[in-house]
Amino acid sequence: MKKMLLTAALFAFAIGTQAQNFVFTTVKENPITSVKNQNRSSTCWSFSGLGFMESELLRTGKGEYDLSEMFVVHHTMTDRAERYVRMHGDGGFSPGGSFYDVLYTWKNYGIVPQDAMPGIKYGEPLPIHNELDAVAGGYVNAIAKGKFSKLTSVWKQGLSAVYDTYLGELPETFTYNGKEYTPKTFAQSLGLNPDDYISLTSYTHYPFYTEFSLEIPDNWRNALSWNVPLNEMMSIIDNAVNNGYTVAWASDVSEMGFSRNGIAVVPDMERTDLSGSDMARWTGLTTEDKRKEVTSKPAPEKTITQEMRQMAYDNWETTDDHGMQIYGIAKDQTGKSYYMVKNSWGTNNTFNGTWYASKAFVEYKTMNIVVHKDAIPRDIARKMGLK
Repeated sequence: MKKMLLTAALFAFAIGTQAQNFVFTTVKENPITSVKNQNRSSTCWSFSGLGFMESELLRTGKGEYDLSEMFVVHHTMTDRAERYVRMHGDGGFSPGGSFYDVLYTWKNYGIVPQDAMPGIKYGEPLPIHNELDAVAGGYVNAIAKGKFSKLTSVWKQGLSAVYDTYLGELPETFTYNGKEYTPKTFAQSLGLNPDDYISLTSYTHYPFYTEFSLEIPDNWRNALSWNVPLNEMMSIIDNAVNNGYTVAWASDVSEMGFSRNGIAVVPDMERTDLSGSDMARWTGLTTEDKRKEVTSKPAPEKTITQEMRQMAYDNWETTDDHGMQIYGIAKDQTGKSYYMVKNSWGTNNTFNGTWYASKAFVEYKTMNIVVHKDAIPRDIARKMGLK
């Protein structure tokens, strides 16, 4: 009898535990390549941007490719350094970038497979850029902010040598599947046109259906994004995913509702049942404990408005933290929809490298998205003058 009671208690506990956890059912899933690990490098923009382009190759029937993130990083950082020096150190030189840097590199320099430029020359299995960033930053600042009346003609070569040392030299030619390519001829062979990809955002300090340059430090090339109302930005994401496209997604991930374990939500603290977390206990929790609490199970979320988005952007609550890739739609056990997101933090999380981002989170914290122009619904494209 005691054994039966114990078994029943354990069963009830298991049911209760499952009920408190997220259980997702996939509604729509588009092909992606394997989850990578940017490790200790500020290169999410390159990983996610190339992951997006790799999915485009799958979508267009070109096959599966593993492209070199560090080829893009090398070109981007040396270009960024040149701009920084031209501005005499006004602006920023940091290891961040944007999806546009991936498209710009593809268009102007080409691209190479991972095998042609693995990008790690310092004996580690994964990227570690602390030292590289410190050395490159020190070098560039010495040039940009030095008290020189004239620069030499070789300072760029010195910087390239730094990136060559840590990431490897940029290949001029390489062999892939028995055929010789340059980076440009390889990019041409893949058949994707960087000009076919559109960046979109949704803010009210510029008119809708016009383009503007997002005022964020890593948009150092001043790339333009189309500005559309919030409901239309979300319609574009849904239309893309439901029609076989993926979405490059730049977002703020510093929020309480973004967990390291694969959940991104915007909890409504006034409506959330904290299950035993009375106010005294709640206020005593660490930030990480609070994060775990509010992302442990489905709960009410805030209703996001255009005004909330704008306020969070204007007061620095929304910042350009991280680049990822939306590739599907799922529902939790309560029927609420989430986007399936490929991250670049490896596979050591609950969902093997996938995050589930609620629609409220994407509405609130999206900085910008990039999609193929054909993924934009026709009525919205016409308002933008694209059809």
